[in-house]
Amino acid sequence: MKKSQFERIDSFIAPYRVTRGKGFRLKDIDPGDTAHLKSEDKAEAKEMLARGVEWLTEQQDKLYAQDHWAVLLVFQAMDAAGKDGTIKHVTSGINPQGCTVTSFKQPSSEELDHDYLWRYMRNVPARGQIGIFNRSYYEELLVVKVHQELLARQKMHPSLVTKKIWDERYEDIANYEKYLVRNGVLVLKFFLHVSKAEQKRRFMERLDNPDKNWKFSAADVAERQHWSAYQEAYEEAIRNTASKAAPWYVVPADNKWFTRLVVAAAVVDAMAGLKLHYPVVSPAKRKELAAARKRLEAE
Repeated sequence: MKKSQFERIDSFIAPYRVTRGKGFRLKDIDPGDTAHLKSEDKAEAKEMLARGVEWLTEQQDKLYAQDHWAVLLVFQAMDAAGKDGTIKHVTSGINPQGCTVTSFKQPSSEELDHDYLWRYMRNVPARGQIGIFNRSYYEELLVVKVHQELLARQKMHPSLVTKKIWDERYEDIANYEKYLVRNGVLVLKFFLHVSKAEQKRRFMERLDNPDKNWKFSAADVAERQHWSAYQEAYEEAIRNTASKAAPWYVVPADNKWFTRLVVAAAVVDAMAGLKLHYPVVSPAKRKELAAARKRLEAE
């Protein structure tokens, strides 16, 4: 891609990137926003997404060959916001051998016997790899905060569960991400911001379409009753953990085609900053390659 294209990408995603949480308000980003694009521009958006995926495919190969950096993409959202589809489309060209997707469900008994970050740390990608967290350690600031009875399951001593626990966890996670970045992990966090009305529409679609019934859970409707609490929890999490090194992208999610385009553009923009390239072959290695060529040609 040319420099002008990267500049265009950066300006496109800038309204959704949060690098300084102070003063951030979730209501300032419209879930139905599509920037300057309209519904009739879907074909153009699809083509732009395809170009982004193609570029990511090339960069993944360099990421693996260089073996200096790792990439961690964190996805958070309310139910039916489109996480699975976004992950599928954005990573469609990536070599599965160099990418892992981890979906975090309710913690197991083994996981509950460890600190709350333990199970997430175990799945951080190695150098040369792209790792995707479909939900993440941020659940500890979202679901657990909204349903604080879950803290009891974490077997923490009562003396540790104080009024400061959420501030402590914000600090823990912000420091952990700083640690990852300092060790060569590119951390990008995406909150797919869907409206309550659009979530209802998608739930109804799942109920009306027999082929999508399997996606529906009665628990999803129950969680809608806590919508305001979740919105507040997301806002506080973003305010307290957004940084230039590990930014949040609050992506409008009412239009799936636009959501996928923004996420792909954000990944392209961030990975371009790594300036990836294939390893430079040393003079000694070149002699070795030349000798190997001679042997093969002599057969």
